[in-house]
Amino acid sequence: MNNLKPLQERINTFLATYITQFSSTKLQQAMSYSLLAGGKRIRPILVYLTGQMFDCSLAKLDEAAAAIEMIHTYSLIHDDLPAMDNDNLRRGKPTCHIKYGHAEAILAGDALQSLAFSLLSESQHLNNQVKIDMISELANASGLTGMCLGQSLDLQAEHQAITLEHLQKIHNYKTGVLIKSAVRLGAFASGDISKPYYPLLDSYAQAIGLAFQIQDDILDVIGEQAIMGKPKGSDIIHEKCTYPALLGLQTAIDMTKQLYDQAIDSLNQIPYNSQPLQDLAGFIINRNS
Repeated sequence: MNNLKPLQERINTFLATYITQFSSTKLQQAMSYSLLAGGKRIRPILVYLTGQMFDCSLAKLDEAAAAIEMIHTYSLIHDDLPAMDNDNLRRGKPTCHIKYGHAEAILAGDALQSLAFSLLSESQHLNNQVKIDMISELANASGLTGMCLGQSLDLQAEHQAITLEHLQKIHNYKTGVLIKSAVRLGAFASGDISKPYYPLLDSYAQAIGLAFQIQDDILDVIGEQAIMGKPKGSDIIHEKCTYPALLGLQTAIDMTKQLYDQAIDSLNQIPYNSQPLQDLAGFIINRNS
């Protein structure tokens, strides 16, 4: 991940500069607390790397990268709430509702979601059609046809015996759709040059999105809490159906490797330098947090 550190630092600086321009209310503090708590920043990095592959400037990608991280952070705040996963630790720190209270955490998540779309609509680097395309993409990936649907299906599946097909459906919505959206946002910013490769980019994103979720399931079994920065074994506590539980740990690990191969095969069909995206795919299946 060291070669991606400059992009991590870039998005962290952008997010900090943007969120601190607002008055320091309790709501703003709760939003900043979770948004600036660190993390891998996989989704913004995907925006940057995809755009860069098609020679798009980083300045044209900043708002989209920040917007998708705001959506992701809002989802984490809500996911940690007692009504959802009831977690007390996130990114090595007390979760937002533990720090600021349940009501303020809900509002912080709501406000981050709204702020993501405000940021895109106000961009000075993107033309109006690209803004519309990005806003539509991010909205669809976040809500009824995307991440929220996946979270709902995940909650319904607790304490249930489900099939592998159903589990993949849950994770394609819960995690995969937003990762695919990150790749698409980077492509949208780069203009017409990327359009012929949308299907291959989607194929890459779908493979790494599912691999990301399977690796999360694996780490919930074998990861170290101090490194992960969140509780270990929460899937078992909530009786969630996971890939290790359904297939066995080794088969789940093998599945991430198969998905990695699929992702690389898709990238190899794009006649641009996709090595950074390939490296990111490798990081996703080998990460320990």
